Amino acid sequence: MNWETLAKPLIMIHAFLGVLALISGSLAIVSNKGKKVHRKSGSMFFYTMLSSALLALAVSVIPGHESMFLFAIGLFSIYFLISGYRSLWFRSISHDFFFDKIMAYFIVAMGLAMVFVPFIFSGKVNVVLAAFGGIGFSFGMRDLKVFKRRALARRNWLKLHLGKMMGGYIAACTAFLVVNNILPNLWNWFAPTVVGSVFITYWMVVLNLRKAVKG
Repeated sequence: MNWETLAKPLIMIHAFLGVLALISGSLAIVSNKGKKVHRKSGSMFFYTMLSSALLALAVSVIPGHESMFLFAIGLFSIYFLISGYRSLWFRSISHDFFFDKIMAYFIVAMGLAMVFVPFIFSGKVNVVLAAFGGIGFSFGMRDLKVFKRRALARRNWLKLHLGKMMGGYIAACTAFLVVNNILPNLWNWFAPTVVGSVFITYWMVVLNLRKAVKG
């Protein structure tokens, strides 16, 4: 089988969906939260980015295109997107957190693997994989802690939604910068995380202030 014949169209579709995800994600970020534009653009971001991430997983294991980094970014994107989307359902008293817990355990395991597997096989720590593995581990452990107190998850559904969807957007920006090598070296990997973390922190402060004002 000619793997290149399969890889080329998948890469093109993956890239096209990635661009749509960046555009729709940017619109969702700047639009008024909860309004029609935000919901529509957010929904488009979810589906285009999820499809792009699934294609990234497929491409990353095709002979001649194997990429541990692409595979890792794909997994992280899928985790952030699905868990961020499901956070909208936490408001419901009847919501079952079983699947959410499974995803949290999975990302914890993946995070640990990204930190330790390269060291086990090569005797060296891969800085990029270790950094993203640490992020995944911390998110997963935080989720498991929150899910133990369902009332806490219900009260903080908006924060969880915001943080996770921004995580998916950060992954999209990271993939775009890395593939096109726009910034110097490791900045392609870490710049979106730094900027995105500042944005997330800002909105967490805003939400806390709003809650304090409402009493």
